[in-house]
Amino acid sequence: MTTMRARQIPRAIGFWIVATAFFVLMCGAAAPSPLYSVYQEQWGFSSITLTVIFAVYVVALLASLLTVGALSDHIGRKPVLAASLVTLAVAMVVFVLADSVPWLIAARILQGLATGAATGAFTATVIDLQPNESRGPLLNSIAPTAGLATGALGAGLLVQFAPAPMTLVYVVLAIAYLAFAALVVAMPEPTPADGFASRAHLFAALRPKVAVPPAIRRTFTTIVPCLIASWSLGGLYLSLSPSITASVFDVRNHVIGGAEIFTLFGAGAFGAYVARNTAPRIVMVGGSVTRAAGVGITVTSLLVESIAVFFVGAAVSGFGFGTAFLGAMKTLGALTLPHERGQVFATVFAVSYTAFSVPAVIAGFAIGSAGLLTTAEVYSAAVIAFALLAALAFTLLARREAQALAREECLAAA
Repeated sequence: MTTMRARQIPRAIGFWIVATAFFVLMCGAAAPSPLYSVYQEQWGFSSITLTVIFAVYVVALLASLLTVGALSDHIGRKPVLAASLVTLAVAMVVFVLADSVPWLIAARILQGLATGAATGAFTATVIDLQPNESRGPLLNSIAPTAGLATGALGAGLLVQFAPAPMTLVYVVLAIAYLAFAALVVAMPEPTPADGFASRAHLFAALRPKVAVPPAIRRTFTTIVPCLIASWSLGGLYLSLSPSITASVFDVRNHVIGGAEIFTLFGAGAFGAYVARNTAPRIVMVGGSVTRAAGVGITVTSLLVESIAVFFVGAAVSGFGFGTAFLGAMKTLGALTLPHERGQVFATVFAVSYTAFSVPAVIAGFAIGSAGLLTTAEVYSAAVIAFALLAALAFTLLARREAQALAREECLAAA
């Protein structure tokens, strides 16, 4: 009887549980950002140390994505999601206990490992449980952007106005992660697991790799510039915007710092929602051009030293970020088979987080010699270049597909 009831649980409920948990996961990813200046002030570490703290999180996340990112394809979604959420709760406890840089690094490593393990599984599970073909890609696009936006702004508000600013946000997140872990355990398994045929199969599955099925490699390659442009833009804001706010605009309010990140990723979530019913190719081309224009506005704000223009640039580029990323996720979601989803989406986020982190780390070290303003301008120019390259790649892909379709119609008519 218990099994029968478990099978009768509506998939729609599981879909929203997993989508909301994915959102909360991304809230936690951005939550430490507004606190970095507090840690730096209290513990007196350098900007290079801050860059290292940022880097170890991403290294741990990528290591996890490349090894266990596809594990849910083999042992099921639920074990990976539940274990990751519990590990995230432990990471939040380490943040609460942190009183020095080594503790902070340990917390970020734990958080990175758990986030990397969960990201592919969450994205695949949302597609597994989607009520229609458009809902899953939409939620997979909105959850990361809305989560990063909410996490940054919420943490900024708590740091500025709440008691115990260095602990409260982590306590709230730890409770949320444990609650969602319990809900995931209570869900039926979304998709059958293939298991491991042998110990060699297990080791092969856990060997670090970036893999895409041959049938979609051409499309995936076309999407890569979009992923690089989107997530390097996110890295620009999460890594440099607090310093830009303080140094260029002479604003040191934590809420403003969180609001800048919220504007970028919030506009991304809004853009994805607005474009949810638009054809993926149109969305990707339009989003890429919009993103390039928005980053151009951001560079202008630095030259004229206007924080208002900076916010406009964040909104416009964020809107392009969200729409272009939605187009990429819709395209891949429609082409990927169920037993390949964990691996494919782990690969998507491996590329995304590499673009999110590597340029930001390089920028962190470059500031010391080139200066903040020059570093931000060069970084922005690179984002614009990749955004325009993405628009060109999508246009050429759409033209090739149209030509192939026309040839097939001619052959059919003959």
